[in-house]
Amino acid sequence: MGIIIAVSVILVWGAHLFYILLYVPVSAVNPWMYLHILIQAYLFTGLFITAHDAMHGNISAKRWVNKVFGYLASFLFAGMYYKRLRKNHGRHHKHSATEKDPDYYVHSQNFLRWWGAFMWRYVTIIQLVVMAVFYNLLILIPGVTEARALLYWALPAVLGTLQLFWAGVYWPHRLPHTEQMGPHRARTQHKNHPWAMLSCYFFGYHREHHNNPRIPWWKLYKTKITSSPDSA
Repeated sequence: MGIIIAVSVILVWGAHLFYILLYVPVSAVNPWMYLHILIQAYLFTGLFITAHDAMHGNISAKRWVNKVFGYLASFLFAGMYYKRLRKNHGRHHKHSATEKDPDYYVHSQNFLRWWGAFMWRYVTIIQLVVMAVFYNLLILIPGVTEARALLYWALPAVLGTLQLFWAGVYWPHRLPHTEQMGPHRARTQHKNHPWAMLSCYFFGYHREHHNNPRIPWWKLYKTKITSSPDSA
C-alpha cells in the first residue's frame, strides 16, 4: 500500500503541474489561478512527506525501494539530496529541539528568523543549480512562459516549504517546552482528521510521529486517540 500511495502522490503532483503550466490562465483577476497555486503547494508538500516516509522505511519493507522513492521525491520537491536529508532528519529525531537538532534554532523563536536559518542550513549551491536547470527546461516547453514557471512551479515549492516548516518544525517544537510534550519536545494537534490531513498530511499529530516514526503518514491518524493539554 505504501508504494501505491507514494506513486499516486508523485503522479498527481506531476499531472497537476503539467495541467496548470499549460492550461490555467495567468491573471490577477482569475480566482482559479490562486486556487491551483495552493493545490500545487499542497502537492509539493506531499512530495516531501513521501521522502520523509522513505527516510523512516515506511514505503516498503525493502530498503532499496525506500531509497528510490526518497531520492526521487526529494529531488522533485526542490532538487534536494536525499542522503543528506536522511542524515539530518535522523539527528532531528535523536536530538529534538536541542542545539544538536539541525532543524532547531536556539537563538530565536521568531518564525522568519528561524525559517531563514533553517533554509540556510539545507539549501546548497548544487540544489540551486538543479532548480535553475529545471526552470530553464520548463520554459522551453511550448506554452510555458516565465510567469507560468514562476507562479505554478517556483512559488508553490516555496509555499510547500513554509507549510512543512510550520507544521513539522516551528509549531510543534517551539518554546515553551512543557512536560506534556514528552521527551521529544513535540506538540500535537487536537484530534481533527480532516484538518490534520489538510494542514499537513497528518503531520500535525507530531508527538505521535516522534513516539513511533515507523508509522506512515497515511496511518498516523490512527494513533490519535484523544486530545491532551498540550494539543492545539
